Amino acid sequence: MRCARSRWGFTLVEVLLVVALVAVLAGAGGGLYSGSYRRLLVERTARQFLLSARYARMMAIEQGRPYELHLDEENRGFAVITTQRNPQTTESESVAVRDYYAKPVTFEGDVRFEDVRILTLSAEQTSDVGAAQRIVFLPNGSAESAVVQIGDGKTQYTIAVVASTGKATLRRGAAGEMQMAVIDLDER
Repeated sequence: MRCARSRWGFTLVEVLLVVALVAVLAGAGGGLYSGSYRRLLVERTARQFLLSARYARMMAIEQGRPYELHLDEENRGFAVITTQRNPQTTESESVAVRDYYAKPVTFEGDVRFEDVRILTLSAEQTSDVGAAQRIVFLPNGSAESAVVQIGDGKTQYTIAVVASTGKATLRRGAAGEMQMAVIDLDER
């Protein structure tokens, strides 16, 4: 009578099959992670822009002087700017705000301004993304009307600033044909 030996190990074919399965799953997961990471970079940058716009509006009202949201002319980022008096020279100079709530933002990855439309206080239409641009927030709570699209070629977020109230909103998607208008609150 033959004794049946129990088998306690794995064959080489079984081990290679498991390794191949793990490699396929890891490759698929890495591709999904890469796309998610790029979308997350765009969303984070758009939210930082929204918060910077809200901060500039709030500080303009609180400090009683204009604040600007300056868009880098080389499409590398943005910063909140204000004018302060230099104590040594007693002259006014523009400085980037750097505190706990606001600091200059530099774009990461492929994130960039894809569409910028600003209706300046002098009613000139600006739409050249490469030019130095700014959105001015005034002490009375108003601002320059603006539509800014931030994206990476695939994912876009649009931030709109309403001139009469200076309030900024964020929505996912391209700016498209989003209209800017100046609203006269005194008009009847």
